[in-house]
Amino acid sequence: MTNIISKTLSSAVFTLVALAALSCSPYTDQPIRSGEIWPDDRGEHINAHGGGILYYDNTFYWFGEHKGERSSAAFVGVTCYSSKDLVNWKYEGVALPISEDPESEITSGCVLERPKVIYNEKTGKFVMWFHLELKGQGYSAARSAVAVSDKVTGPYTYLGSGRVNPGIMAENVTEEDFAWLDSLTEVPTSWTPEWLEAVSRGLFFKRDFEGGQMARDMTLFVDDDGKAYHIYASEENLTLNIAELSDDYLSHSGRYVRVAPAGHNEAPAIFKRNGTYWMITSGCTGWDPNAARMFSAPSIFGPWEQHPNPCRGDKSEITYGGQSTNILPIPGKKDLYMFMADIWRPRNPIDARYIWLPIQFDENGTPYLEWMDEWNIEEYK
Repeated sequence: MTNIISKTLSSAVFTLVALAALSCSPYTDQPIRSGEIWPDDRGEHINAHGGGILYYDNTFYWFGEHKGERSSAAFVGVTCYSSKDLVNWKYEGVALPISEDPESEITSGCVLERPKVIYNEKTGKFVMWFHLELKGQGYSAARSAVAVSDKVTGPYTYLGSGRVNPGIMAENVTEEDFAWLDSLTEVPTSWTPEWLEAVSRGLFFKRDFEGGQMARDMTLFVDDDGKAYHIYASEENLTLNIAELSDDYLSHSGRYVRVAPAGHNEAPAIFKRNGTYWMITSGCTGWDPNAARMFSAPSIFGPWEQHPNPCRGDKSEITYGGQSTNILPIPGKKDLYMFMADIWRPRNPIDARYIWLPIQFDENGTPYLEWMDEWNIEEYK
């Protein structure tokens, strides 16, 4: 009888321990405070700007641009940090280092922006895409660049860069639009209604058709079926493109659409909830903040509908001083999505700060943002 009781008690204790382990949250009761200095495990302000977060193997990996004190050009590369709770971060090093070879496309002094990393379950590879401008060429190159690694923290091997989908027609551009553009005897004056119509119908799209579309501010999105998409500002930042990636995520499949043509959007960030795709962007005002924009669609390829500014309250007209970069679904928290933005400091780029806010939803299921001095992930169910 004693052995039976002992075994029963042991089994009960084991069950309680197992249940406690299952119910134990990885998140901390420490708050997220946007706009403040965020020290890593070394006590240094996290240097991962314009970045994104990959959740892999129960760990968050934050990749971003390393910025210096006087320049936003790339002299170090893409940094990586890891965390279990999104508050305490460990510096993992430089995932993709800048090359010291002056002939390299990613040589020291190039412009490397908005790196994002996704994991390909089929190949077991980690794939990084980013916006690349060649050294000494300003923002004229407007290229997409890709790197790959067997290990999440890197080092990543640089594969190359280029314009997107050269010689391939976007799904929502018509031959009639091209014919109409051909009929123009001269290009209308910039920013007139006639010029905006021409841009909307593909003025710059057609200009860049053979060589490929421009790609600047960008993000990546992996859908429920494993398909991955590259979302980027194109056509002199006047139009967004959403382009499907190949099965290995290392190139483009050739299927893509134009979104909000002539709308002048950049800094795209995207998420999916209850079958609807939502995208938050910004206007184009250089380093200065502006009002966020928001779009929704029933399919990744559209049609996309624009909504009012999702921000509410004080400083909503300047997105609380920041610019969108990524939206992260929080694992283990139902309907919790975190909006990520950068507070740029162009005179001292390394001092740029971060805004992380929970996305809220109104009675119609429409996302919106409100400023919070601090908030705690663990408070959400």
